[in-house]
Amino acid sequence: MITMHDSSRTARPTTPHPAPGALGVRVATVLRAPLTRRAWAEAAYCLLAFPLSLAGGVVLLVLLALGAGLTVSLVGAVIGVLVLVGCLRLARGLGGLNRGLASGLLGERVPAPVPPRPGSGVFGRLDARLRDVAGWRAVWYVLVKLPVGALGMYAVLFWVTGLINLTAPLRWGVFGQQEAPADGGGMPVLTPVPVGGFEVHSLAGTFVAVPLGLALLLLAPWTTRLVVETDRRLLRTLLGPNRLAARVRDLEETRALAVDDSVALLRRVERDLHDGAQVRLVAVAMGLDMIKERLGAPDGGSRDEPVDLDRVRQLVDGAHRNATEALTELRDLARGIHPPVLDDGLPDALATLAARSTVPVDLTTDVPRRPTPAIETIAYFCAAELLTNVIKHSGASQVVITVTQSAADDGASAGGVLRLSVTDDGRGGAAVGAGSGLTGLTQRVRTVDGSLRVDSPEGGPTTVVVELPPHA
Repeated sequence: MITMHDSSRTARPTTPHPAPGALGVRVATVLRAPLTRRAWAEAAYCLLAFPLSLAGGVVLLVLLALGAGLTVSLVGAVIGVLVLVGCLRLARGLGGLNRGLASGLLGERVPAPVPPRPGSGVFGRLDARLRDVAGWRAVWYVLVKLPVGALGMYAVLFWVTGLINLTAPLRWGVFGQQEAPADGGGMPVLTPVPVGGFEVHSLAGTFVAVPLGLALLLLAPWTTRLVVETDRRLLRTLLGPNRLAARVRDLEETRALAVDDSVALLRRVERDLHDGAQVRLVAVAMGLDMIKERLGAPDGGSRDEPVDLDRVRQLVDGAHRNATEALTELRDLARGIHPPVLDDGLPDALATLAARSTVPVDLTTDVPRRPTPAIETIAYFCAAELLTNVIKHSGASQVVITVTQSAADDGASAGGVLRLSVTDDGRGGAAVGAGSGLTGLTQRVRTVDGSLRVDSPEGGPTTVVVELPPHA
């Protein structure tokens, strides 16, 4: 059973209503923030990153100034270049330490940038080192991290002053602070700002510092988180792989996948022709040779023995059957390369595919602009493979296939995105690499710079979303 939906119907927008307990959840989140592992990890990161950023930033600034000054001079140009090369290597090393610290405390795993090209000869290696884009980006990170690290240390002061003020009554009793001492001094109540601190001169006065300490502790996780989020952006932008380099590497991988896919397709066609249609055609040729021998001599002479018409009919039937099977295999082979149902467009092809399914399919298509034939073919084969997986492995009773095409302004590419979604109510548990054919589909969609996402918890439902550009 197949159910078609008209894409022109639009759902009436609904006004979202806030959840009744949303305010309580937010208040609970704020109150629990100082007790979470994440808050303490971020505070520890700010505390440990400050000396690293201070020492690294100061040393790098001195070496950069020294190297730049020597380079512009005529006498120490070579030494200045060597100092600059050393700065780049030092910046890369400091970047690696910061990546390791962020990975250990924040769980922020930033891949290391590609190493600089080696170069040939002494001057070639020096030139390659000086042109190390990742090294200069690491220099920028170390320099920018210097004020960010200082802000992180200032954010840690909220934790320190909050804890000190919270323990004011305990410290008064333990250290035996005298009430109203003769010199007029008292116990200081600290604040993170330079002004605003005050002193208390009695045990009762220390309890004024307690709510201030609680307020500072409630505020402390958000101050450190603000600094940490800034540092996260710097890590991803300056210490990770260059976007252009990562894009080039991704295109190289997809090109290799496209070449491997085409080679695999040619081998499959060759194997199917060799093991299928070729064998049938050889059998047809042999059957025709035997028919010629039964009917008469090749030179037109007479035969001494009569023609066995029953045997000739059997040979003709066998040759006809082999020819028909060879024609069917060739037709199936051609359909596997480019299904004829795609000649009328992807929606009609998917409707035909859904009509043949043994599981009821609810199909919705909205493709106002027809993609290129290569994209249509990949989308069709993805839908066919996913539907086959549902029938074989999921035990589902219903499948929903949705194909939409986003506009150019809200898509990831200049021409929008063709999005294929297949959802079933089966047992779930599907994953890429689990033997369900999803790995092959992932490689196929990557050849055209597409993506495949799987959401399949145990117990279902399973949703697979394939996103393809409109042009290959």
